[in-house]
Amino acid sequence: MLVLLPPSEGKASSGRGAPLKLESLSLPGLTAAREAVLDELVELCAADEDKAREVLGLSEGLRGEVAKNTELRTAGARPAGEIYTGVLYDALDLASLDATAKRRAGRSLLVFSGLWGAVRVSDRIPSYRCSMGVKLPGLGALGAHWRTPMATALPEAAGDGLVLDLRSSAYTAAWKPKGEVAGRTATVRVLHSQLVNGVEKRSVVSHFNKATKGKIVRSLLTTGAAPKDPAELVEALRDLGYVVEAEAPGKAGRPWALDVVVTEIH
Repeated sequence: MLVLLPPSEGKASSGRGAPLKLESLSLPGLTAAREAVLDELVELCAADEDKAREVLGLSEGLRGEVAKNTELRTAGARPAGEIYTGVLYDALDLASLDATAKRRAGRSLLVFSGLWGAVRVSDRIPSYRCSMGVKLPGLGALGAHWRTPMATALPEAAGDGLVLDLRSSAYTAAWKPKGEVAGRTATVRVLHSQLVNGVEKRSVVSHFNKATKGKIVRSLLTTGAAPKDPAELVEALRDLGYVVEAEAPGKAGRPWALDVVVTEIH
């Protein structure tokens, strides 16, 4: 099983260890594309702070993020699973997993990134700021930049197993499963259900969406569930106590769309 995750806007600080080694990151087919983004991002942030803030979509209060990007090649690196923070990663809580679940996480979790393309949670990276929606002056839209190398790297990473796609929409621009891979891919939408004047109302709420996705991944890792396809995933999630609504796609080569219905987050 390969689980695709979005990154987080907020990130922990870089560590004090050895700096980034691009060649050591997973998915080596992305190395040249990573080098290109890294070079331009560092140069942009070092040359013109105001322009860099505009390109990166940062407010005045986040000016320090520009300076941080200038030091990406020399800053200490930490495992990506420690760098990414926020609601989804708080619910996933990688640090508290036992050794067996951590090994599963290292094999199955892949975090998408505007800067790195995609990394495994064990890959050592520095803290940075660069979302997939950024358009760098020299490279253009990062979603488009990553499409060609991802077209080869991601099917290889997926192998012949289930792909659980939990990315936010901005990160699907870099890679969309096609053909046979799409047929064994499942996307998840989290719906918050509540009664309003005695009538059930369902809505997509960011907090419930992110927290539930983190808890789903944690449940799969801690129980050792290993669904081989979307149908088995539906049954596995129901066995774990989730309310899941799903139908097989009408045509071959289409992802499954799963709705997970929640009333509260525990």
